[in-house]
Parts: sequence; structure tokens; C-alpha cells
Amino acid sequence: QVQLVESGGGLVQAGGSLRLSCAASGRTFSTYAMGWFRQAPGKGREFVAVISLSGKTTYYADSVKGRFTISRDNAKNTVYLQMNSLKPEDTAVYYCAADRWGPRSSLPPASDFDSWGQGTQVTVSS
Repeated sequence: QVQLVESGGGLVQAGGSLRLSCAASGRTFSTYAMGWFRQAPGKGREFVAVISLSGKTTYYADSVKGRFTISRDNAKNTVYLQMNSLKPEDTAVYYCAADRWGPRSSLPPASDFDSWGQGTQVTVSS
């Protein structure tokens, strides 16, 4: 099992930036892909971004492409989400999650993520 702790959320004005961090412990960090998801009030959890175990491959939801960047530091067991040009519709609780399987050569589907963190609130004011 993987234990995950998110941090870095907060209140920001539209157009601003935030950087989320997710520290992992448990399984060897460099052996599994990591993802970020979010859940807005009254809505289901949605996929945001995923990064391969090496960090060389990433994939984003269309809604954040070009504004958000996922990265990881395997030496620090941490994955990041740099969020720029934030919009009010980005307001949500953001969660990181680990690929339940791994290692693998391809990016995992959203359904293969588990070991969710407690989440960090991001609020974007207009």
C-alpha cells in the first residue's frame, strides 16, 4: 500500500498560480505512475493529469491542458502539480493517487488508481 499526503492548496484569484505537492511512502516510488484528480462541490471525481513512473510521459485532461504541469521527483518521493492561469471552474479538492499496478510501460487508466490522499482544497475566486 501507498500512503499519500497532499499539500499546497489555498485561495487564489483567477489568473493566479498554485503548486500542489504529494509526498508518497510505502511502495518504491519509482515503480508506479502517479495521478492527480479533483472533485468539485456536487460533482464526481475527475481525472486531471497522470505521469509515468519515470516522469518522461504525461497526459492531461483537456480542461487543464496547457495550464497545468505534472512532474515528479523520484529522489524525494514526491509528485507535483503546477497550476497556472487558474479559473474559478478549477475550484475543487485535489487528490493525488497511485497506480495500483506497476511497473508498467504505458500510462494507467483512471480506474487503476487507488491509495488516495486526503486531498487539498483549491479555491479560485473571480
